[in-house]
Amino acid sequence: MIELATENDREEILKLYKMQVGKEFCPWTDEYPDDETITYDLSRDALFVERLEGRIVAAISIDLDEEVEELEYWNPELAPGGELARLAVLPEMQSRGIARRMLEFCMEELKRRGYKSVHFLVNRHNVKALRSYDHLGFDVVGECYMFEQDFYCYEKVL
Repeated sequence: MIELATENDREEILKLYKMQVGKEFCPWTDEYPDDETITYDLSRDALFVERLEGRIVAAISIDLDEEVEELEYWNPELAPGGELARLAVLPEMQSRGIARRMLEFCMEELKRRGYKSVHFLVNRHNVKALRSYDHLGFDVVGECYMFEQDFYCYEKVL
């Protein structure tokens, strides 16, 4: 079940984030995302989790990153657009469609909140993620270098 995260989920989400550090194509470090990131997301009702059998198996955020928002690639006719970020799935639960469910849920949530489009960055060498986003109907609208990585800029009408 996917639901809005609560303060009680903080520790488990932070552990999930830390499990991703060092994985191929993951720009996260021991310093990011951190407790402050979780506080920011919780304060905006922008952090969602999926629970299976009482434990958090995935998390995703509706982000508000000015640097990403200022990229020239987002279609102004699709404004306002929402950014999805910090998608993480427990390593042992990957390749089971959880990430796709999280994305679909958050796209519906963005729509409910009045957004016209969704966008995010994907490491351009992450073939597995790129295939998933192509299946969900996202368009590559540009390329950028941020956070010490090369990214494709993905956008989709909601």
